[in-house]
Amino acid sequence: MSKASQEAYRKIRAGILSGHFPAGQFVPEDEFAQFCEMSRTPVREAIAELVAEMLLQRSGTNRVFVPVWSDDDDDELFALRAMLESHCAVRAARLISDEQIIQLRAHCDFIDRAIADAKGPDVSGFVEGNRHFHAVILAAAQSERLAQLMKFVVSQIVVHRTAEQYSRADMEQSQRDHRDLVRAFETRDEDWARALANTHIRRAASVYRTMRQGSDAGAD
Repeated sequence: MSKASQEAYRKIRAGILSGHFPAGQFVPEDEFAQFCEMSRTPVREAIAELVAEMLLQRSGTNRVFVPVWSDDDDDELFALRAMLESHCAVRAARLISDEQIIQLRAHCDFIDRAIADAKGPDVSGFVEGNRHFHAVILAAAQSERLAQLMKFVVSQIVVHRTAEQYSRADMEQSQRDHRDLVRAFETRDEDWARALANTHIRRAASVYRTMRQGSDAGAD
């Protein structure tokens, strides 16, 4: 993508994640362009990339909208992510560099500060640190195929909505998983890394499922 298209992609993606563009809402191309304060050409390319990532969807009449995920969609995404993250952790345990382990520790320190914020857990900081932490593991796995699959499966909307429901105790448990993963990588223990990654994602799925059931009950 061109530099302008990358900027449009970043802005639209942020708008989707923040809820500015609600799920199920059709959004004209002109509205995206106005939101990005850009011409339609770079916006069009950004939309195509977001459709490929399933953050946007096209209707049969080629109208663009933010997709509505069903319960089955969410469950499948988490199941697929657990499998991919487990495979990623195994490769990372075998291939990770000392510098990448240092980076993981730094991201853990960043997350610790977000959790310990005196005003209450900093959810945005927690999400940012979590994203960077997992990005290092993916880079350490050294697999372009895996990276493409992860990009397709991992929805930051789900990640952020899950984190919004985390209590401080949930965040602290997630952080313990992160610290244990670092230790598994340090000792090059592939089986431990696999088990930790699987548990980590399935724990997040459980929080999300509880959140979803609470929302459904509230709707009644």
